[in-house]
Amino acid sequence: MTVQIVCDSAADLDLETTDRLSIHSLPLKVIMNGEEYEDRTSIEPKEVYDRMRAGESLKTAQVSPQAFRDAFTSYAAEGQPFIYFAFSSELSGTYQTAKMVEQEVKEEYPEAVFDVVDTKAASLGYGLVIMRVAELASDGASYEEILKTGTYHAEHMEHIFTVDDLEYLQRGGRVSRTAAFVGSLLKIKPLLHMEDGKLIPLEKIRGSKKVLKRMLEVMDERGVDLSGQRIAISHGDDVERAEQLAAMIKEQFGAETIHIGYVGATIGAHAGPGTIALFFLNDRYQ
Repeated sequence: MTVQIVCDSAADLDLETTDRLSIHSLPLKVIMNGEEYEDRTSIEPKEVYDRMRAGESLKTAQVSPQAFRDAFTSYAAEGQPFIYFAFSSELSGTYQTAKMVEQEVKEEYPEAVFDVVDTKAASLGYGLVIMRVAELASDGASYEEILKTGTYHAEHMEHIFTVDDLEYLQRGGRVSRTAAFVGSLLKIKPLLHMEDGKLIPLEKIRGSKKVLKRMLEVMDERGVDLSGQRIAISHGDDVERAEQLAAMIKEQFGAETIHIGYVGATIGAHAGPGTIALFFLNDRYQ
């Protein structure tokens, strides 16, 4: 029996990708003006960014325990092996909730074969992990191989990103109000990365043109076999800059496969419109 891959909407995979690879994606929630929406199910990222630009504030909520319970129980009852690869535990309580439900379901179905894995990844960095394991699953790979490969990719996934306006990071507590104000005045663009699932400031760069160039320099320093691996770029409703970065990567590194998509509401709520994020492996495929 093939292994079912489960993720959540923070992987920022579009419906075409999840359908094609038979991925079960559980939506996180977006709350605006007192109304609750399911990320990428009842609201699309484009609308979220339009409403943010119009001044609306939004909150996000993790996948509910009941949603996990329904999904996990349905597979356990059928004897269907599955692995839930989760959004970084440092950015959401979703993983902890899933672990709680995992224990409950395994007590009820002691023969069930499934794991809950913290990818420590986000957006399309997380999405690349999910795409890889889903392809293995569709090819009939063993449970152990899928678990091993998914863990490897999660551990070696680089996240390099910048935001267009520090104000959104300030609202989320990532930078101080003063830093956001001064940064906006000086047109400073922060470059950030992920360390053990946490968002960490890397550098401050003056001017948006220099940021993309610096992203490529970091990619060159950290990436391995960039021409042969699948790379991803996610954006906060700025496809033009995402495509510009993709063209630069193809020219410099000879990369052939670059997946471009929206930063979903879960990350976008804190990063804001204009975010550009780059994802690649920092070691060779196994």
